[in-house]
Amino acid sequence: MSKVLITGADGFIGSHLTEALVQAGHHVRALCQYNSFSSWGWLDGSPCRGDIEVVLGDVRDPAQMRSICKGVDTVYHLAALIAIPYSYHAPSSYVDTNVQGTLNVLQAALDASVGRVVHTSTSEVYGTARVVPIREDHPLQAQSPYSATKIGADALAYSFHSSFNLPVITARPFNTYGPRQSARAVIPTVITQLLAGRKTIKLGALTPTRDFNFVLDTCQGFMALAGCEGAVGKTVNIGSGTEISIGDTVALIAELIGTEVQIECDEVRLRPTNSEVERLICDNSLMKSLTGHSPRHSLREGLAQTIDWLRRPENLQRYKVDQFNV
Repeated sequence: MSKVLITGADGFIGSHLTEALVQAGHHVRALCQYNSFSSWGWLDGSPCRGDIEVVLGDVRDPAQMRSICKGVDTVYHLAALIAIPYSYHAPSSYVDTNVQGTLNVLQAALDASVGRVVHTSTSEVYGTARVVPIREDHPLQAQSPYSATKIGADALAYSFHSSFNLPVITARPFNTYGPRQSARAVIPTVITQLLAGRKTIKLGALTPTRDFNFVLDTCQGFMALAGCEGAVGKTVNIGSGTEISIGDTVALIAELIGTEVQIECDEVRLRPTNSEVERLICDNSLMKSLTGHSPRHSLREGLAQTIDWLRRPENLQRYKVDQFNV
C-alpha cells in the first residue's frame, strides 16, 4: 500500500481516480478546492468517502502544497481550470491555477522527495491535427488561452525532470467523458437536453472530430503510467485511436436514448474561428508499448453508462439544461 496525493480530487476525473486508487489498496490524500461549505465536490457522495484523507485547499498556495506533499509516494496532479470558453474571459486566472499552481506542486514534490509525479496535460495542446493520428511529438499549438497555459505547465513539468531529476510523467488524455462530467462538455450537454425532453437542442460546431475516452479507462491509464518506470521523463497520450464528429456523436446518443433530435446552432457556443480544434485522434502506441494499457470501453458502451447515470433524477437535477455553461 502506497500513499498518494491527488490534486483536483473533487472534480470529474479526479473523483473517479480517487475511487480507483482506494479500490486498488492505496492510502489516498485528496486535495479538494477550499470552499466555505466544506464541500468535497463529487467525493461528497462517494462510497469511498470514509476511506480517504481529504484536505481543503488550493494549488495556488505554495506553502500548503509543501505541507500536503510530505510523506507521499506518488502525486497525481489534476487540479486545473479546464473550461475553454471561460478561458477567453478570464485568462489570468488560468495562468494562476494551471501554470503557477503546477509550479507549486512540482516544487513541493521535489522538496518532499516524492517518488513519482503524474502531471495531467490535455490533447488540446496539439490544436488542430496537422498529421493523424497524433503522436506525442506533434507540434504544440496554443489555440486558446486554456491550451496555452497547459503547454506552459507541461514545459514546467519536463523542466523539473531535466533540471532536478524529479521523476515526472506527463499524461496527455484525449477527450474524457462519463458520469459526473460538467455541462461545459458536449456529451453531458447533449444527454441532459435530450433527457429533459428537448427535441431541438442547442450546440456549437458539429464537424470537429474528437477521440472520446470513458473516464474509467482514462483513470486506468493514469495508474498504469504511475507504475511504469519507462514512462518517467516522457509525455504519453491516453486515447482510443478512433475519432468521431460531434454531429455523429449526437446521433449516437439520440439512438441510445431512443429519441429523434434536431440541432440548432447557438452562436454563443461557437469558438472563435482560429481557436476551434477541428480534428483530434490519438496515436496510443507509446502507451501500449510502455504499459500494455488500452481502453476497455467502446464509445457505445461508455455512452450507455453515462446515459444511465444521468437518467437518475438526483443526478439530472444537478444540470441547468436551459443554461450554456462556460
